[in-house]
This record gives sequence, structure tokens and C-alpha cells, in this order.
Amino acid sequence: MKAFGFYKKGDVAKAPLFETVQLDRPVPKGRNLLVEVRAISVNPTDLRTRDAKKDNDESLTIVGRDVAGVVVETGDECSLFEAGDEVFYAGTSAAPGGQSEFHLVDERLVGKKPKSIDFAQAAALPLTSLTVCEALFDRMSISRNAEDNAGKSILIIGAAGGVGSVATQIAKLVGLTVIGTASRPETVEWAQAHGADHVISHRESLPDQVKGLGMEGVHYIFCLTNIDDHMEAMGEIILPQGKICSILPAQKPINIAFFSKSVTFAYELMYTRSVFQTEDMSQQHHYLNDLADWVDAGSIQTTLNDRFQPISIENLKKAYEQLLTGRTIGKIVLEAPFE
Repeated sequence: MKAFGFYKKGDVAKAPLFETVQLDRPVPKGRNLLVEVRAISVNPTDLRTRDAKKDNDESLTIVGRDVAGVVVETGDECSLFEAGDEVFYAGTSAAPGGQSEFHLVDERLVGKKPKSIDFAQAAALPLTSLTVCEALFDRMSISRNAEDNAGKSILIIGAAGGVGSVATQIAKLVGLTVIGTASRPETVEWAQAHGADHVISHRESLPDQVKGLGMEGVHYIFCLTNIDDHMEAMGEIILPQGKICSILPAQKPINIAFFSKSVTFAYELMYTRSVFQTEDMSQQHHYLNDLADWVDAGSIQTTLNDRFQPISIENLKKAYEQLLTGRTIGKIVLEAPFE
């Protein structure tokens, strides 16, 4: 099979040094599925994998954590899927990614592809949506019942990106009042289009803007950008006994206000379940199936914003160069065939 990978770290300010390689087609065993890849999206985590590669490491690295495709073969212990099933998933950082014609993945990390959207639209969703579901429902223990969330609010810092676009929709779906942050006219429009009740700027005082909305604070904060930049503001905005979740690690001390307000603070990393093989790893399978149902019901829309075809070194370079600008809105997806 054809795959795209890189052997050297290269210049971290540029796209990875992709090369075309020919590999043996994998054979699924145990609970692994062999999936024919139809579409992949690019993620900042792909670049972090590249950036963490040691200078003297010249082994082949294949990234690509968001995949949509068709099951072509199953391992002898599989029970959730069979050949011919259309699926989507984010996989794991502990194994090669999906930038190859065929890809092995544990079925417990895989969901049924939504029927109402194409493979590219589906590939935009898994990693970001799993991050959101785990952050909201597992880390912050937010109820899925809209009635339970009546009168409650969430601040999403970075609402126009891939994760923020899904977080806004799912938070609205479960009945929360959503305040999203965005700083440019096009990102403000994107956040509003995905359901944000209010959009404020993360380049201005967040506490002042929240108060300007007539609110004393918020019950939940989901931080999707550098948490150190917003630590003081979050301490002011979060209500007593509120909950905060970040997808990036803090490099500075946690705000003392979190202690005085008995705030619950949590981190969310979507790979934790798969890397550590936790007993509840199959929760990602269930979350993706829920997501597919929400998409097919019209409750959640894909966050695909840019697509490239075919999957080639040239298009991978374009996609990652766009991602490196830090100004991406929604998700960037590449569609088969592989060339």
C-alpha cells in the first residue's frame, strides 16, 4: 500500500517533510479493523508529533489521526463491525496514523459513519468531537439532559477552531447558554453560525465583556488556547463551585481563585484512553455513534471548511502550511485517491 510519512524532524516552522513510501498491507488481528482510507483531516497534534521527534530519529513517522473509510477486513476478536461498514474515528497516538491507503485501528475507538454526510465531511469530526464529549461529559460532568442545564452557561475560549466549532454545537444541544470567543469578523461569523449565543473577543478583557452581557460569571469554562494567557481572567469569570477544562497544559501556577471558589479543574487529552488502554476505552466507540446519530438528525453539522483532493504530498504540504498559520477556521480535510 501507499503511505505518506517523514523520516526527519525538519524545520518545525514548515510542513513535515513527507515522502511517498510503499508498505506491506497490514493484517488485522484481535480487535483490530483494517480500514480502506477515504478521507483524513489534519490536526495540530500531527505537528506536535513531528515537533517531538528527536533529531537523531530517522524512523518512519506516519501521522493523521482523523479518518473516514470502509472496513475491508476484521480481526478474529472483532464484534462491533464487519467488512463493508462505513466508519470514522480518531485512532491513537500510540500507533501509525491514517495517511496511508489502509489503516489498522482498534474497533473500540471506531464509530459508524453518519449516513447523511460524505467521507470528507465525516473525517472532520472524530478527534474534535471526542475531545468535546470527554471534556463536557467526563471531565466537567455536564448533564446531557437539557432540562438539567437550564440557566447554566459555558465560556468556550477559541470557539471558531475545530474543537470550538463542535463544542459550541454540543453545548447548545444539551441546553447550555454558550459564550464563545473569536477575534476576527470571519471567526465571529463562524462561531455564530455554529450556535454561539454570544461572541466576545479573547483579545480584550473577558471579565468585562462577560459582565457586559449582564452575567456575573459562568458555570463552566472550556479553554482551547494557551491557558496561561487566560488564567487570571478565568479566575474572575468562573462562578463558585464551577468547572474548568483545558486541552493544553498550564506552564504557570493555577490561579489561587480556583481554590477559594472550590473550582474543579481538569485536563482533557483524547488519547488517554487509547494510550493507557483504560477499561472504558470503548466509550469512544459509543460517543462516535452518538455523534453520528446527532449528525443524521440534523442536530450537529460537520466543521469541514477546506478540502483537498487527491491525498498527495503537494496537498499535504498545502494543508499543513495552512494549519501552521494558526488562523484556521474549522477543519481541513484531504480526500482519496492517494497519489
